[in-house]
Amino acid sequence: MNIGVDAAALGMGNAVTAHSADVNSGYWNPAGLVHVEDKQLALMHSSYFESIANYDYIGFAMPIDDKSALGISLIRFAVDDILNTTQLIDEQGNINYDRISLFSTADYGVTFSYARKLPLDGLNYGINAKVIRRIIGDFASSWGFGLDAAIQFQTKNDWKFGIMARDITTTFNTWNINEDAYATIQDAVEGQNQELPETTEITIPKLQFGVSKKFIIRYDYSLLAEVDLNIRFEQNNDIISTSFASVNPALGLEFGYIDMIYLRTGLGNFQNELQIDNNQRVSFQPSMGVGFKYKGIQVDYAFTDIGDQSIALYSNVFSLKLDFSIFR
Repeated sequence: MNIGVDAAALGMGNAVTAHSADVNSGYWNPAGLVHVEDKQLALMHSSYFESIANYDYIGFAMPIDDKSALGISLIRFAVDDILNTTQLIDEQGNINYDRISLFSTADYGVTFSYARKLPLDGLNYGINAKVIRRIIGDFASSWGFGLDAAIQFQTKNDWKFGIMARDITTTFNTWNINEDAYATIQDAVEGQNQELPETTEITIPKLQFGVSKKFIIRYDYSLLAEVDLNIRFEQNNDIISTSFASVNPALGLEFGYIDMIYLRTGLGNFQNELQIDNNQRVSFQPSMGVGFKYKGIQVDYAFTDIGDQSIALYSNVFSLKLDFSIFR
């Protein structure tokens, strides 16, 4: 649930909290759903770790009336067809390849979103209710639940501000472990897998704050810029980190031509990394992308590093957005 959706947003380094205003706002800032004027559908696919893992997303949003909107989205992140070799060697020490089976490990996230305009002009709010499902073959599975809350505000001179509070209830997952399947691997390696793991996972709250502004240049050209601050209430490797909270900035830029062709770039995920020689350096996650929009159809592509620009683990992300107004 932390990776992000929509190639347009990923191409801008995930710095979209303030200006997000379409079907994908259900993920980035549900308050932005109030700007959806007709039904919208979004699809996205990307592969990670040289196509070992697949990340897929589908979202739908629609207005309820002139003041409110709702949305629903599904995310799946999975590694499929993993070789289960735990039974490869039988009790007599014989190797039997027929005992190899396949399984998948997958995480699912379903989000229900609602947004509404407030009486103050330019101020909107949104909420998310999330259901998390995680499956590791026949070995274990879990259910989780959580809530997000967000606001957006636009000034009369088109400055936009956004706040997204993720997991405000401390999202939790409760695991159900298949003890029979666990027993078959408990003593496979001496000193490992001796005790059942914890059956409860929690995700602590996070806060995202964004500011954006769109500049029009000679009518046909535009430049959209946004700066986000991602705040987690823990001490970690973010470039600003204390015992109370850590702050990770993100910057995104989008250059547009006649509201049809877009070039994007972004920087984010700034981390203090300790090197093998005990020296520290700052790593970051660069991204870039392109987009094309014609009437109600928008196709976007992003090329992004998954966390460390020195190891070249880049991913290609494709997304499609369809506005049903083209059928009206």
